Amino acid sequence: MSARTNTRLFLLNPDMTNSLNRVQALGQESPSARIRLEEFVELAKRGLPQMYADGAFAHTVRAVKTSSGRAVKPEGDSLRYATNVALGVSYLDEGTQRDILAGDTAAELALTTAWRARTSDDPGAVALAAWAAAEVADFYAESLLDRLARLLASDEPIATVDCSWTLIAALAARHLGDTEGVTALAADRLMEAQGPSGIFPHMLPASANGRLRAHVGCFADQVYSTQGLARLSVAQDDPAALAAAEACAARICELQGSAGQWWWHYDVRNGTVVEGYPVYSVHQHAMGPMALLDLREAGGTPHWNAMIKGLDWIDRHPEVSSVMVCEEDAVIWRKAGRREPNKAVRAVSAMTTALMPGLHLPGLDAIFPPNRIDYECRPYELGWLLYAWLSGGAVERLRAGG
Repeated sequence: MSARTNTRLFLLNPDMTNSLNRVQALGQESPSARIRLEEFVELAKRGLPQMYADGAFAHTVRAVKTSSGRAVKPEGDSLRYATNVALGVSYLDEGTQRDILAGDTAAELALTTAWRARTSDDPGAVALAAWAAAEVADFYAESLLDRLARLLASDEPIATVDCSWTLIAALAARHLGDTEGVTALAADRLMEAQGPSGIFPHMLPASANGRLRAHVGCFADQVYSTQGLARLSVAQDDPAALAAAEACAARICELQGSAGQWWWHYDVRNGTVVEGYPVYSVHQHAMGPMALLDLREAGGTPHWNAMIKGLDWIDRHPEVSSVMVCEEDAVIWRKAGRREPNKAVRAVSAMTTALMPGLHLPGLDAIFPPNRIDYECRPYELGWLLYAWLSGGAVERLRAGG
């Protein structure tokens, strides 16, 4: 029996063990949070099919007015998001996979994305495709990993998220081929860039982000770095990697908003918030928990209170009175953000904090209040929701050498 089949048995039969069932573990901390999370999982199963067509996932579905009221309309095509969904849907039973993917399985989608990634010039999409190919389809995407290794070995900058995904992909594929070189390159890049408070920059090296933004790292940079280093610590029994993941997780949890908000931009130099908004729903229900649960399963601190507060924000957000969850359209709206032109507050905050850490112009919240909902939902948000809460066992497989 494969490790992946084993994982599915644990998920389908929670009486077997608690170690791999994240939803059940959440319920032990907060029964109400578990109930709500299970509702989100069912919503994701209903919402994803409307985003899928002809073997590809849309970039987004956006609310539009119709003669009968409102509907959501798919727009664009995203290789990244298709890969995110393949990873999340792979932890559902095969029948549900086929219902969501118009007859295909998650493994078939993962192989399709790996094929498409061969001609992609997006390192993030390449890394995600290699990760999904290994974890979902047991396929060694050697050409994709070789491309990523060459990029990391060069002097070219790389986005922190792309580097983290490369690390995770290499770890996922290590039982299929030789990934030691790319693993070491990605881990070294991440570890060298981490700030003294645990925060990671947006680019590696940080200077590649420009003089006024070299000090800034976004929430995604923290999440995927924490996730990758937590997995590395298990795969290689590396206490330094675990300590780095712990430091980052501890800092973002310390900075979490009073209503559970995971803030957007952080200062690498001193670990303060550069700009809090928008607050993205995917950060709350998926990405924050995804990193913190991996850290917990790697032997790190279990940040349950932070995860539960983050989930709670989806329904009890102080910024806006409208609901974030739309059961009718089977979506969770993308974010609560400011009413501002061209991300003005982000630009101003990056500039003032570049001049002096912690320096913010007074009155920005009053002038540009964060009271606007973005009525769109992207496939990766629901894919990551499934992956975050159903993928317990991915870390365990690394511990077992798989």
